[in-house]
Amino acid sequence: MKFVFRIEGIDCANCGAKIERALENDKMFDEAYLNFMLKKIEVHTKESDEKRVEERVRQIATRVESGVTLSRIDTGYRGEVEVRTPEEKHEHAHGEACGCGGHDHEHNHEVKHEHTHGEGCGCGGHDHGHSHEEKHEHAHGEACGCGGHDHGHSHKHEESCGESCGCSGHTRGSVECSVDKKDNFPVGCGCGCTTPKSKEKESNMLMRIICSLGLLLFGVVTNLDIFIFVSYIVIGYDIVLKAVTNIAKGKVFDENFLMTIATVAAFIIGEHPEAVAVMLFYQVGEYFQSKAVAKSRKAIEGLMDIKPEFARVKQNGNWVVVSPDTIKVGDVIAVRPGEKIPLDGVIVKGATTIDHSALTGESVPVFAEENSEVLSGSINIEQLIEIRVTQVLRDSTVSKILDLIENATSKKAQTEKFITKFAAIYTPIVVIAAVLIAIIPSLITGEWNHWVYTSIVFLVISCPCALVVSIPLSFFGGIGAASKQGVLIKGSNYLERLNEVDTFVMDKTGTITKGSFEVIGIFPDKKGLEEDLISYGVQLERHSNHPIAKAIANYKQDVAEVEMTAFTEKAGYGLSALIDGKKVIAGNERLMEEEKIAYKVPKVIGTSVHVAVDGEYLGCIIVADVVKEESKAAIKRLKEKGIKKVIMLTGDKKEVADYIGKEVGVDQVYAGLLPQDKVTRVQELIDKGEKVAFVGDGINDAPVLALADLGIAMGGIGSDAAVEASDVVLMQDNLMQVVKGMDIAKQTERIVKQNIIFALGTKFIVMLLGIFGIANMWLAVFADVGVSIIAILNAIRILPQKNK
Repeated sequence: MKFVFRIEGIDCANCGAKIERALENDKMFDEAYLNFMLKKIEVHTKESDEKRVEERVRQIATRVESGVTLSRIDTGYRGEVEVRTPEEKHEHAHGEACGCGGHDHEHNHEVKHEHTHGEGCGCGGHDHGHSHEEKHEHAHGEACGCGGHDHGHSHKHEESCGESCGCSGHTRGSVECSVDKKDNFPVGCGCGCTTPKSKEKESNMLMRIICSLGLLLFGVVTNLDIFIFVSYIVIGYDIVLKAVTNIAKGKVFDENFLMTIATVAAFIIGEHPEAVAVMLFYQVGEYFQSKAVAKSRKAIEGLMDIKPEFARVKQNGNWVVVSPDTIKVGDVIAVRPGEKIPLDGVIVKGATTIDHSALTGESVPVFAEENSEVLSGSINIEQLIEIRVTQVLRDSTVSKILDLIENATSKKAQTEKFITKFAAIYTPIVVIAAVLIAIIPSLITGEWNHWVYTSIVFLVISCPCALVVSIPLSFFGGIGAASKQGVLIKGSNYLERLNEVDTFVMDKTGTITKGSFEVIGIFPDKKGLEEDLISYGVQLERHSNHPIAKAIANYKQDVAEVEMTAFTEKAGYGLSALIDGKKVIAGNERLMEEEKIAYKVPKVIGTSVHVAVDGEYLGCIIVADVVKEESKAAIKRLKEKGIKKVIMLTGDKKEVADYIGKEVGVDQVYAGLLPQDKVTRVQELIDKGEKVAFVGDGINDAPVLALADLGIAMGGIGSDAAVEASDVVLMQDNLMQVVKGMDIAKQTERIVKQNIIFALGTKFIVMLLGIFGIANMWLAVFADVGVSIIAILNAIRILPQKNK
């Protein structure tokens, strides 16, 4: 079973990595992942008792890092909501309807939450803590749509009669957004406001830095050590206290302990001002590092800001703003211009243009009218529309996308795994080296001050935070940037694998071609059979969902429906049924040969569908597919990027496959394949040692998608089988998205390599300079927190990518 928890109170990525290792080593858990950026722990265990699991995770986390707090995340629906215990006073006047929805949410109405007679409260949410410090009133008949979930806003509203409050957790303007929440990314208020608690912490640290700096300067100028000691206490007391606490737990390689030892050693050898300066600039570095991490979180939140915060549904004749998860299939919702579409559905009233860019990366708006399908997370641009909901929030497009992105962090790249293992041994090795440098050369030369000072330089740079933070952040940033382009990558390992692929295998229909077939010729075997050929062909093909069958069925829609029995569809062959007692078959040459029926193939490029009745051949219908406009350019770009071979697989006949293959520029074509033959061809390539990516439309390609080194499914997340079997999902039926994914994967790889080389290179250079007496502790502080800040800022360069 999988359990997910929110973890607070971790300021150091290396500490997070230690918690993850401790969880992995515990017998209760099969797997454990800690995402420092999302503040999330995911554990997999055979234990089904959630309370026991939560308590065990809390024990391990607090043992490794004191002061952390844990809260359970409800993954009962996609999107994750932090669960808290409700302590509320939620009052309504006589006869009013509460739209809270019965979910676990926390209203803390310090002042009475009032509604007049007959009004509907659309608070609607789940797990949201509204503190209405001011009187929250609505006039007669008005609906309160406080709406959101997992956010603690203090609202002061005044709404006119009949209006619904649509604050939804982050509305600006008439709603005063005074956030009172934990830093609960990604759930909660999306306004981008700063948490009061974190703001106060930042303010206190800034004040300590200023006071400590002033005391240090005064102490140096007046030559009074007492001010220098006080300065040290002001800036470093929390580090020293944590170090002492951690010593009791046996954590001698903790960053706080190492900084304490380094600065105390500096005091002992008489370097008083420098000891304070090191602690001071270490705290300054930590301050700016936390700001950089916060900026990264905000940037990632911006990429994932597609989750709808509210839905507008009609209740008792009024449009009421409620939480999207309260909406059921079949409900009708209204979406105004400029608002996100909260749930998947079909337009039942109105016409507008829809912006799908947040989902697919396609910047061109799409016109939608009655009976058009619309996806959650899209934005309504022009007109008010009413939508009949077809998927609940849990199963909506936007929830599936967020679910894929958030869970991507559990599938780590090989580079991430290496950094995690490296971090576990790096600090002990550097600390041991520091001890040896302090003792052995001092015993030989007698210069204790110089070598102790050098060992302090080693201690200061012994924390691997620059790598532990920036490398996972680089991969997660790459995944987030790809999702913004409509390329959903299900893990860091698959993002890394995009750079390793050397062979692309593609299905023809729906991947290279549009899959929208058209009838281009009718060829009866004899004169007078044309009408029967069309009639029987249309009647039979109506009952299949294959694109070729649909093309024939749509060719002549006025053919009357007839009674049909014993209908069968044989993949890779065709269809058969009894119509008016006659056996009718329609399919390819393979089916005709199996039925021992003589047939003719016209000299026309296209797919032949032969029709026979009771063994008598009527003729064939020629259907042709259309090549996508971007296929040729995309294949050319793939080859420019170093792809050695592009192969096309199809069940179509050889002459058609060869014609299309030549048109788009693939290297090899395999035609006339059954589904199992495609699996065989891909397996042969893998056996030869080629790194194979398979691109298919996800309808019949699940086995090949699962087999390939990298499975890429086109056409969005409508097919659960395709999403399950594939490693990458393209939200558009466009091969250029594969190119975009490779571009982002390559940029991510460059950033990861830059950070590894920069971080380790800087640290090793400073170590060498320290041995030769050139580097001081100030440079060592830069090699620690300075490098971390630069690496983090470099990692988030990939985040603000825009559609190209």
